[in-house]
Amino acid sequence: MFEMFKNMGQMAGLLGKMGKIQEEMAKLKGRLDEISAEGDAGAGMVKAKVNGKGDLVGLKISDEVMKLNDREMLEDLVRSAVNQAITKARELAAEETGKVASGLGLPPGMGLPG
Repeated sequence: MFEMFKNMGQMAGLLGKMGKIQEEMAKLKGRLDEISAEGDAGAGMVKAKVNGKGDLVGLKISDEVMKLNDREMLEDLVRSAVNQAITKARELAAEETGKVASGLGLPPGMGLPG
């Protein structure tokens, strides 16, 4: 029962910080655009670059893999490189979001949207 009152106090504290939270969220969105993560597959034959929002912003396919003329292998390499980059970008974005949440004094485990 007392836990409920503790949580209510935390929620009231958050409501008092809404302006600051909104300001930090706007800054966070800008920083997510700046985050860059890369993935590669086939010993670097395919390289993918993703931003913090998960958008694919770059893809390089080497000449040597193109000469192999193997569509299925190329598709697998692209998928692998992109997925690796997305995973890394998510990790970096989560770290950045965690820093913002911590800076706002949010309770552990309470993440920010986005």
